[in-house]
Amino acid sequence: MIKRAVLQPLLIIWGDDLKKISILGSTGSIGTQALDVIRAHRGRFRIIGLAALRNIDVLEKQIEEFNPEVVAVFEKEKAEILSDRIDKKVKIVSGIEGLFAVATSEVTDIVITSVVGSIGLLPTLEAIRCKKTIALANKETLVVAGELVIKEAEKYDAKIIPVDSEHSAIFQCLQGEDPKNISRIILTASGGPFRDWPRNRIEKAKAEDALRHPTWNMGKKITVDSSTLMNKGLEVIEARWLFNVELGKIDVVVHPQSIVHSMVEYKDNSVISQMGIPDMRAPIQYALFYPERMESNIGRVDFGNLEQLTFMLPDMEKFPCLPLAYEALKIGKTMPCVLNGANEVLVEHFLQNKIGFYDIPKYIEKAMTVHEPFTYKTVDEILEVDKWVKNWIRNEIR
Repeated sequence: MIKRAVLQPLLIIWGDDLKKISILGSTGSIGTQALDVIRAHRGRFRIIGLAALRNIDVLEKQIEEFNPEVVAVFEKEKAEILSDRIDKKVKIVSGIEGLFAVATSEVTDIVITSVVGSIGLLPTLEAIRCKKTIALANKETLVVAGELVIKEAEKYDAKIIPVDSEHSAIFQCLQGEDPKNISRIILTASGGPFRDWPRNRIEKAKAEDALRHPTWNMGKKITVDSSTLMNKGLEVIEARWLFNVELGKIDVVVHPQSIVHSMVEYKDNSVISQMGIPDMRAPIQYALFYPERMESNIGRVDFGNLEQLTFMLPDMEKFPCLPLAYEALKIGKTMPCVLNGANEVLVEHFLQNKIGFYDIPKYIEKAMTVHEPFTYKTVDEILEVDKWVKNWIRNEIR
């Protein structure tokens, strides 16, 4: 059995007693909450690098507060505008090379990868090759190229600590346990805003409906993915690589209260769960301090007023994105990359109300039917597949 990098003990070498952090996606939901955690534990962290796609207004405020050494703005024009605004001594870079600069800064200990989409793959790989600890919130990295990423992490002895609440929960449930004793992993899903809607009503749903998540406050893309249950499908694929478990050992249950973040069942049928209020700062803090546990200002579960915890199987007919993800993982090779790339483009179009809710699984299935999966050996092959499927979907929609 392959030893997974994420399950190895984490040893952090302390320099000046500060953990040095770089954040890819610092202006997004995970990035801003990571800075909340760092702000709450001043004196324990130092921000080395920040990277964003285009939101230079938020980025400018982050620079003023955290004084990073290097800042990347993916869009070159926005990077130039930001450079003109900043008086501080900070290196401002752009493009994919800019993401690399933030991800591979020599003094950085931990890289939080929280950019949205497959764009996170290349800088994450570069950080791994520089032996950084990866606090992974970009699930697409493992979805599109999980086998390659894990092999690189093992080769360079880079540690991967999951930040997604579900995978963080599994990681915590595995502490002190032998992974060989896992019977199954149980990922919990809130069910999204359409959990109780009939299919004929979901067919007419608009982007604003999908963005009304009942329990979590997340970015737009991941919120739409939650409404289609594609987010859970991507997490199934991610879990397969993070924890080295077979497809048949990964289950999904709908848990509307979002208190139980995931569970691990062992071969003696004992089930260990990790619980907490739905707040992404909790798994972020766990990843940044691991193996320590620190006090936090995150709220507690009020069991005295918690009337019930309910669980149910997901409705695969109402939410066909989830079975499509299972199918992509079963086929393997380049198929998960096709699933992910198609979904990224389709979610963009749905957010603009250019396509309907059920057009998302319809076109994903079409792309999977057309694609002939192959065993990839390089990241360039994966990037070519990603480029192909995104162009194919755009042409199909036209």
